[in-house]
Amino acid sequence: MCIGLNCALGAVEMRPFIEAIGKCTTSYVICYPNAGLPNTFGGYDETPEVTAKHIRDFAVDGLVNIVGGCCGTTPAHIREIAEAVKHCKPRVPPSSVFEGHMQLSGLEPFRMGPYTNFVNIGERCNVAGSRRFAKLIMAGSYEDALTVAKAQVEMGAQILDINMDDGMLDGPRAMARFCNYIASEPDIAKVPLCIDSSNFDVIEAGLKCCQGKCIVNSISLKEGEEDFLAKARKIKQYGAAVVVMAFDEVGQATDSKTKVSICTRAYNLLVDKLKFNPNDIIFDPNILTIGTGMEEHDKYAIHFLEATKTIKDTLKGAKVSGGLSNLSFSFRGMDAIREAMHSVFLYHAIKIGMDMGIVNAGNLPVYDDIEKELLQLCEDIIWNKDPEATEKLLKYAQTTAKGGKKVIQTDEWRNGSVEERLEYALVKGIEKYVVEDTEEARANKERYPRPLHIIEGPLMNGMKVVGELFGAGKMFLPQVIKSARVMKKSVGYLIPFMEKEREEIKAATGSTAEDNPYQGTIVIATVKGDVHDIGKNIVGVVLGCNNFRVIDLGVMTPCDKILRAAIENKADIIGLSGLITPSLDEMIFVAKEMERLAIKLPLLIGGATTSRTHTAVKIAPRYSAPVIHCLDASKSVVVCSQLLDETVRDEFVEEVAEEYEDIRQEHYDTLKERRYLSLQQARDKGFHIDWLTHPRPVKPKFFGTRVFKNYDLEKLSQYIDWKPFFDVWQLRGKYPNRGFPKIFNDKTVGEEARKVYEDAQKLLQVLIRQRKFDARGILGIWPAQSVQDDILLYSEEHDLHSSEPIATFYGLRQQVIYILYSVWRKSLKMF
Repeated sequence: MCIGLNCALGAVEMRPFIEAIGKCTTSYVICYPNAGLPNTFGGYDETPEVTAKHIRDFAVDGLVNIVGGCCGTTPAHIREIAEAVKHCKPRVPPSSVFEGHMQLSGLEPFRMGPYTNFVNIGERCNVAGSRRFAKLIMAGSYEDALTVAKAQVEMGAQILDINMDDGMLDGPRAMARFCNYIASEPDIAKVPLCIDSSNFDVIEAGLKCCQGKCIVNSISLKEGEEDFLAKARKIKQYGAAVVVMAFDEVGQATDSKTKVSICTRAYNLLVDKLKFNPNDIIFDPNILTIGTGMEEHDKYAIHFLEATKTIKDTLKGAKVSGGLSNLSFSFRGMDAIREAMHSVFLYHAIKIGMDMGIVNAGNLPVYDDIEKELLQLCEDIIWNKDPEATEKLLKYAQTTAKGGKKVIQTDEWRNGSVEERLEYALVKGIEKYVVEDTEEARANKERYPRPLHIIEGPLMNGMKVVGELFGAGKMFLPQVIKSARVMKKSVGYLIPFMEKEREEIKAATGSTAEDNPYQGTIVIATVKGDVHDIGKNIVGVVLGCNNFRVIDLGVMTPCDKILRAAIENKADIIGLSGLITPSLDEMIFVAKEMERLAIKLPLLIGGATTSRTHTAVKIAPRYSAPVIHCLDASKSVVVCSQLLDETVRDEFVEEVAEEYEDIRQEHYDTLKERRYLSLQQARDKGFHIDWLTHPRPVKPKFFGTRVFKNYDLEKLSQYIDWKPFFDVWQLRGKYPNRGFPKIFNDKTVGEEARKVYEDAQKLLQVLIRQRKFDARGILGIWPAQSVQDDILLYSEEHDLHSSEPIATFYGLRQQVIYILYSVWRKSLKMF
């Protein structure tokens, strides 16, 4: 920490303050006095020699580190001061009782001593973790967003985590702006900040605007030692502490041994090569999600706790932190369950040695206050004591946690049709009867001539329901995994019959071609620069259980490897995953490469930081084949199936394209701050046609004007755009400009839309039959050429280069960047 005294006082008047500061544990004392006190005319009378003598006395007494001059001093004063202190040694701060412990600060010092309890890092100032905060930041309401930060401090956050990682944000600018706003609020700025980002440019922007000594969250070894040390070196220059994630070049550490190995390697690099203060090193050994229904995830909490104990025992001075919300992500939407799991986990983690964590400090129940049954369930799932712990907690979440009565399971659902039974089994994850029901459906040759029709029919219908419930927060991840396993069991029963059918077809036709036994092949990968793969792995499991061939390329996958694998494996779909914001840029790059190489496979985008808006605005415009955002694992099955079903593919892709066009338009319409090009830059980006290579336009049948009288009203009625009509009636839905309005199929407004549409058609026919009005029109066609921003019109084609124009249309070049981009996209569609 630095303390500076400058202006207002001369050196003599500063003496008592300098002596008082000298007793503090401050690292640097800066002294910039005036040339004495101002005289009656506002001038300064102290000579360079006098000022230099006073400052030399401070230096000889070991009270200062940096000296200079302020009001009234001149170059001559500075020269004398420099000469006077050149042989003096800088101040050495006295030792502190907190030496050997972490010291941070906002406006006030924050020291983590031997008796400091667990440190709460407030989590809500995160655009990815708080919907309210994200909405305010996106709207540019930074002052209102400060209320979120203030509430966190008031609720007990001792450090404030700030994260601006969103694909639609200018991260560095947003981080700097919000940190500057915090600096103006002493009630918030008193606590240290944790500058949190996966983009180092954002981190550096925050460091430049951060008061006191902050924490950087985070760096890792995923890009190798050279990159790790370069970032750590810069963080050390800014004087910040650092969070190191348990990632390396291979990926994310999941077991305790790998966590400890990576953290030990990073510790040695920081301490031995950079002389980094061990007390400024914080390790995050990855709190990963438990209770997913996947057996390999059951010990994730135990692995974190074991790694924490070893790190604290072996890496002297280092602290341990973690993001608590990851632990209970399987139960999103069930806050009571999640908060209880967090409290139980922290109860044990703090005793083992966890020093700090990113938590919602105001929503943690006291361990002893947790309802006894829920407490035991949380203990069982965290310590993996009961193989049925996840199932039991799910039942608790569905009944007691909602305040309802215990649900008694019955077999009444068995009285429904085979389609209803299969759907129910999928939604509830019941495997008991699925083979029996699948065989019943297969035996009904009239309804299901081929086994494949059962998969495409009732089974996919059930998975659609699962996807909708999961998306609405009414199902949890473990239930989705169970549903996928039921699907896998049913499909597994059908596969031998499908293979037999293929053999019979081959024998009958004499074909020797190998038929693909899968519904389709999808290549999935976590993109280059990203090592997160838990979500991607779940997607792979769900797709595999639904008869898809999944080629999983793992993490940190470069673009060329993804595309090569897609071609070699004759993939039907490519899926890209990523958790951190830089992954979004890598996804854009992959889409551009696919367009450049004319690889026209559907592209699925998934991962925690991805969004429909980012996909629609930043990725889809770069690729002419379908690009679809698919956030949830359960939705991936439905999306992939629709993309591979020739009967519904075109309509599905068209609906997504229309939806993304609306999202783009809405995004551009709501931009508050537009970026502008210079006039010359805008002209350079104009649409230019090379007529030597581009097909020339068809010559019109006439030049000049033509008038149309009494135009056929029946013909005109076929070109009516019904969108404004439905908008007036406040009926929102999808409909093309011509043809059958899709709004009729909308579950909410479809019936009413059809009624008003039919009434309108009746009225329209009356107008046409009784000729209530005449339709007249006029159009003109002339040869034209563009000159800069203007369009010149000529009377005849041969006059283009020999005569004066008959008219000039004066245009203004559009200089708003996003409008230029939108026009460019529409121009491409025209040709």
